[in-house]
Amino acid sequence: MLVTRDGAVLLAATFCYLASTMLANPLVAGFAGTLGATAAMMGVLTALMNACSLVVRPVAGNLSDRLPKRHLAAAGAALMLVTALGQALAPNTVLLAAMRLANGAGYSLCSVCMSTWFAETLPPARLGQGMGIFGLMNALGMAVGPALGIAVSDALGYRLALGLSAIFAALSLAGILLVRNGGAVRGGQDAHAEKDALPRVRLLDRRAVPSAVVVALFTVPYMATQAFLVSYAEARGLDVPTGAFFTVYAASLMVLRVLLGRAFDRVGFVPFVVASGVSAAASLVLLATMTDAVGLLLAAPFMAGGYGVMCSVCQSTAVRAVGPEHVGLANSTYYMGFDVGMTLGPVIGGALFGAVDLAWFYPALMLTIPAAWLVCALSQRRAAGGGDDGRKTES
Repeated sequence: MLVTRDGAVLLAATFCYLASTMLANPLVAGFAGTLGATAAMMGVLTALMNACSLVVRPVAGNLSDRLPKRHLAAAGAALMLVTALGQALAPNTVLLAAMRLANGAGYSLCSVCMSTWFAETLPPARLGQGMGIFGLMNALGMAVGPALGIAVSDALGYRLALGLSAIFAALSLAGILLVRNGGAVRGGQDAHAEKDALPRVRLLDRRAVPSAVVVALFTVPYMATQAFLVSYAEARGLDVPTGAFFTVYAASLMVLRVLLGRAFDRVGFVPFVVASGVSAAASLVLLATMTDAVGLLLAAPFMAGGYGVMCSVCQSTAVRAVGPEHVGLANSTYYMGFDVGMTLGPVIGGALFGAVDLAWFYPALMLTIPAAWLVCALSQRRAAGGGDDGRKTES
């Protein structure tokens, strides 16, 4: 069996912590505005969580290879629960900023530990297929969370919607505590000796860096779309159901997950990067040229074939590139790239939206695709030339 009982519980807990985070992200700017924040401060408050997460990730990655995953993941989910409640009850922007920072730390602990913990439940020969399912759960949380948060805030207001974020965090914590295997430290005698020795903090695993850079480049146009699709459609005078884009995206990703099946284990990294790049480019072309809902909804499955598929491929590639005792650091490296893409996407999208003609908004974002191909080609050339001897993991 590919997904065990513990694996299924971890998948549910993963969906809940991601839904908690992504539900709050699109609401923070508007909520901060009601507390008197300026437009610039709204953007800062929104970005604080990802910025903190990026800083904490190296520590989380090292700890996840040294300590039981249950302890760290539970601490992260508990921190997310407390800070989600804090965000909902925040009386001013100062407390909101503090809650956003602490929430980012909790998110970082959960994301690194949960992915590493889930990978340990999988048969080695089917690691790619299993991490593909995990990547699907990530993508679903990222798609369902924002849609649900916006719908609840429109109906009940910001504070109650942010309170729902706390409920998802509580469900994630409950799932973590229900997992039977506590995610003890893996590895042989060397791993235990390293654990008992003076801690040596590694920022990243070099073998996972190409996957991290590629996923960052694929994430930028998706996050720019998530942040500015509504504004883009309004500025062009298009009457299109922008919320339906993310619903179709999520449904398409689930179908792709079924169709691809074992391909995550059988097909190499390079063919996926090329094919997903073509798919992502097609999505951006459709978004740039759409005149009605048909173009918008056609773009969604192509985005799923691009960004959505590459999230799974890059993570499984990063994990396979290292030994079992370094899976936590590999996941940390992957998520650092993911965080960079999540942070830069809205920033680059905002800069383009305010500085270039709308006709060039999506074509400019399309430059990330050949950049990802270039990174992939350079990493393959370096690997073929023996540029990485597989022993240098820290930086």
